[in-house]
Amino acid sequence: MQKIGLIAGKGELPNYFIKQAEKKGIEVFPIGFFDEINDEIKKHKNFIKVNIGELGKIISYLIINKISKLMMIGKVEKNTIFQNIKFDETFSDLLSNLPDQKDETLLMGIIGILQKSGIDILPQNYMLDDLITEEKVYTNIDVDLSDIETVKVGIEGAKALTSIDVGQTVVVKDKSVVTLEGIEGTDETIKRAYKYAGEGCIIVKLARPNQDLRADTPVIGLDTVKQAVEIKAKGIVIEANKMLFFEQEESIALANKNKLFIKAIKR
Repeated sequence: MQKIGLIAGKGELPNYFIKQAEKKGIEVFPIGFFDEINDEIKKHKNFIKVNIGELGKIISYLIINKISKLMMIGKVEKNTIFQNIKFDETFSDLLSNLPDQKDETLLMGIIGILQKSGIDILPQNYMLDDLITEEKVYTNIDVDLSDIETVKVGIEGAKALTSIDVGQTVVVKDKSVVTLEGIEGTDETIKRAYKYAGEGCIIVKLARPNQDLRADTPVIGLDTVKQAVEIKAKGIVIEANKMLFFEQEESIALANKNKLFIKAIKR
């Protein structure tokens, strides 16, 4: 039987992947860093919990179980990464050899060590191609003509943000940037936008210019749409071909019900 290791982040997507894999007769070995991950995953027979800094322990677990393929999927919020982190020797050596500690640099460093240990990292759309965003308007309504310039401002802001690897989400209103994503993550960025600008904001989320689908692929889903509805946003702009759109049917239905657009554009 084929085996796949899974570093599971928060949300429903990792559990969805496990079910898709097991339908195909693939045995999954989930690894969790946080208590907040899906309860079903924590009950999985192969599940182990490790500290995010225990890179050596992760590699040992995979090798002992003869696993040569690894998937990393699910939400990992930056403000929780650095809480109670314990660096083992492997992780400490990695940090000492990196030019900086940006998200992308760190992830590529981890991928490099895993590959040297004989473990291939699968792209996050593995068996999930149906979730890759397409260039189109998903909802019944499109961007209003009066908001086209505001969306352009959001796209330029998100391009700048992703190019320096700080975040992926920008919230805009009336041709102005309201909030930029930082260490707090997408959800808090959206909440701050409502605090500062009230109703009628537009959420823009893009991938990195050279997005590596093996790590930190941007995802939107029902939670994002619920956040947009809660702040009475006008809509969500996402990037086509480089993101995962999870729980599409429910998300589109909720957006249509609340007259909120979801549009995927090419960079």
